[in-house]
Amino acid sequence: MDADAKKTTLRMIPYGIYVMTADDGKGNVGAATVNWVTQTAFAPPLVVVGVKTDSGIYQIVKAARSFALNMLGKEHKGLAFTFFKPAKREDGKLSGQAFRKGTTGAPLLADVPAAVECRVKSIIEEGDHHVVLGEVVAAHLAKPPAGRPDAAILEMKDLGENVFYGG
Repeated sequence: MDADAKKTTLRMIPYGIYVMTADDGKGNVGAATVNWVTQTAFAPPLVVVGVKTDSGIYQIVKAARSFALNMLGKEHKGLAFTFFKPAKREDGKLSGQAFRKGTTGAPLLADVPAAVECRVKSIIEEGDHHVVLGEVVAAHLAKPPAGRPDAAILEMKDLGENVFYGG
């Protein structure tokens, strides 16, 4: 396989940007920017997330068996970059961001337009990113977006010409 063609072709898949959060209830709270996310079923509502296996968030999600996906709006480029680094819980904030606990215990970022909370149904452990399948058990909407909901989400291409993931 041509490595450059593979990389370029796989980078043609559009990705939204989300902050995955989790709290295992034992003092371990994590958050990380993720982009390999999709809905896979309507009934029950299921989503999958590709999570880097050596990341702190992966270990916390695996232990907690729940997580939240905090949707980032177009104006949240800074938040995406904030959570590229390991999250720190200080002064009641997560990497400087206000949050509240959701029904699953996962942190819900205060300034995002929407979030879903999920219970882990299964994890497929293959490759350098494992696939976490979650059932949506709660949805939070700060305010309805103007226009198409999918147009309101921050996408990888919005982060600049030199920011890629995948391929």
